[in-house]
Amino acid sequence: MEGILVITEILPHFLRTVLMYFTVFVVMRIMGKREIGQLSIFDLVISIMIAEIAVFVLEDIKRPLYEGFVPMLTLLLIQIGIARLSLHSRKLRLWTDGKPSVIIQHGEINRDVMKKQRYNLDDLFMQLRSQNISNVADVEFAILETSGQLSVLHKDKNGNSGISNESQKKMKSTKSLVSMLKYESLPLPLIMDGKVQDENLEQIGKTRFWLKNQIQSKGIMEFKHVFLCSVDHTGKVYINSNKDK
Repeated sequence: MEGILVITEILPHFLRTVLMYFTVFVVMRIMGKREIGQLSIFDLVISIMIAEIAVFVLEDIKRPLYEGFVPMLTLLLIQIGIARLSLHSRKLRLWTDGKPSVIIQHGEINRDVMKKQRYNLDDLFMQLRSQNISNVADVEFAILETSGQLSVLHKDKNGNSGISNESQKKMKSTKSLVSMLKYESLPLPLIMDGKVQDENLEQIGKTRFWLKNQIQSKGIMEFKHVFLCSVDHTGKVYINSNKDK
């Protein structure tokens, strides 16, 4: 008799736990497939709130389940809505995800940026070691991504940023894009979702006329037909067309 009473007491907790587990699991899967280390602040806040809501429902067996399901569904809709809007708005992406920060530029540590990001030398050395880099002098650029990960562009053995001698000569003779890039992000986007990034064009000293020639050389006539156009640290332009053109 006592065993039946114990089972009767335990069973509701067990079923609620199983139900909330699968609910949270499904919600997180719907939100996307980014790893924990790649979550933006916005995604992280949503994830923490969903986990807290699940705990509240589990702690109080008398609390109706809909008091957990409704807030979770609301947060899920908010996340999906903002994620869809951010696909077509870089300003919204920068607002929700933040902007990468250049920690090392041309082998020099940017102390002001580190201070602004509250990023200390121990953090820097730890992340450099994780990429098998023991000397800051071996780094051309190090960019702190919005996820907290450090992206590193190595210098080659001759102290150059991985650029061939032939490319270097060409760059010097033509005053290439590389010398003008501010490396706020690598590669630097020039067109995103069919929209020209005029601010980035100004950074490299180019015009829309030049950009139009670049895409037309790939058989694309209009900016709106370009999904992504970017320039890397070697001055090479990458163009990806929009399949919906």
